[in-house]
Amino acid sequence: MESTSNSTASSIITTLGAGSGVNMTQLANDLAAAQFQQRNDRLAAKGELLAQKISAASNIKNGFATLASSLGDLVRTGDLAPLPKVADSAVATASTPLGTIGKGSYSLEVSQLAKRQVLTGPVMVSATDPVGAGSLTVRFGKMDGATFTEDTTQAAVDITIDSGSSLTDIASAINASGADVSAYVAQTVDGPQLVFKGPEGEQSGFVIEATETPGEPGLAALAWQPGSGAATQLKEVSQDALFTLDGLEMSSKTNTTGQIAPGLQLTLTGTNVGTPTNITFANTTGGVPETMSDLVTALNEVVAELNRATNVEGGELRGDPGARSLRQSLSQLPGTVVMPNAAPDAPRTLSDLGLVINRDGTFKIDNDRLAATIERDAEGVAAMFTTGLYGVYSTFDKLARSAGSTGDANSLASSIKRYESQAQQVTEMTAEIAEKQETLRLQMVSRFAKADARVAASQSTLTFLKQQIDAWNSSDN
Repeated sequence: MESTSNSTASSIITTLGAGSGVNMTQLANDLAAAQFQQRNDRLAAKGELLAQKISAASNIKNGFATLASSLGDLVRTGDLAPLPKVADSAVATASTPLGTIGKGSYSLEVSQLAKRQVLTGPVMVSATDPVGAGSLTVRFGKMDGATFTEDTTQAAVDITIDSGSSLTDIASAINASGADVSAYVAQTVDGPQLVFKGPEGEQSGFVIEATETPGEPGLAALAWQPGSGAATQLKEVSQDALFTLDGLEMSSKTNTTGQIAPGLQLTLTGTNVGTPTNITFANTTGGVPETMSDLVTALNEVVAELNRATNVEGGELRGDPGARSLRQSLSQLPGTVVMPNAAPDAPRTLSDLGLVINRDGTFKIDNDRLAATIERDAEGVAAMFTTGLYGVYSTFDKLARSAGSTGDANSLASSIKRYESQAQQVTEMTAEIAEKQETLRLQMVSRFAKADARVAASQSTLTFLKQQIDAWNSSDN
């Protein structure tokens, strides 16, 4: 209220040109601004510098992260590491387990695919009518259609069936039980039937037992065992996948084999008894020179920004611990052992791939050394370009993660976090000064308004006295 009155009084005085004739509002504004000018200028300059530091550190961190990510994409597509290929794609597809490397060729013959047991219940009148209540017990083991041998290492699963449950409800209860058996209601030409499907593998066959709640019969119709249940209800028998690799007999519980040879795993899709197919690994080291050239180009872009930002004359990040730590790590790149698990004579460092560092911190490729390494050990070079624990990608990925980790005080991410915190403090201090400046301005407006009023009163009195004196002087004449 007082602020409004002061503002109104000041406005009236200024508008009428009363009192001293000086614009007291503008004078108060100017004096208040002058009082805090230096502090505002210092904070503005500090805020601008912090923004530059944040921008420079973020550009370097993001640039290095992009470099590592792009390298990872290149490695994962198999453009550098040799990937296996099955000549007859109808029989299987091949892949390389993470962190492994394959070589050579193999002969593959698949005699049997893994299957899951499929069992149906009897035909019902409706999928929504109540079937009964109680529990179903699923036991696992080897099923051949005529006999069942329980595998006691696999726990039986009890599934509670609530009162009034329909076929649809029972299917939902089975699927929610975690029994490793799924169920659904099939609408067949004869009527709805409950279908049970187990996992792949010879020991994944199953039988179903039923325990009925007294007074609510019907659930026993879903029980099934060889000999006591209708043989036609067993549609498929579970079995392992059987195949030979280079004439060696192998089996797998599922059609995805896992690693069966160095750098080789299979997904079986068909059989080829009597007509083996070949699996080969392509030699992809021909792309390494171009990849290393592209890597150096991208790396030098990051180094150029790092050099500019850390320049002792005007660099935003001069003295920054995160930038200094990254620079030190980059300077050690050529000699870094990226393949500590490599054979004694195999390539182990980036310098083996021709990476050389210049005096200004930039990099170049020694093409002669790279070519000699590839010629000497092409498989060893290929092994350096995988997505495993070790290798070229792993080395750059670790550097990128380190630069982006706020858990390390000497990282770019920590520097950015610190600068952002300081920038927030500058913003808060600027707002605090703005409040103080406004308070001072209002105080000055109030004081100046009162002073102007006193000046106006004095001028009025002076004018009256002058008129009286003039009148007295006139009367004397």
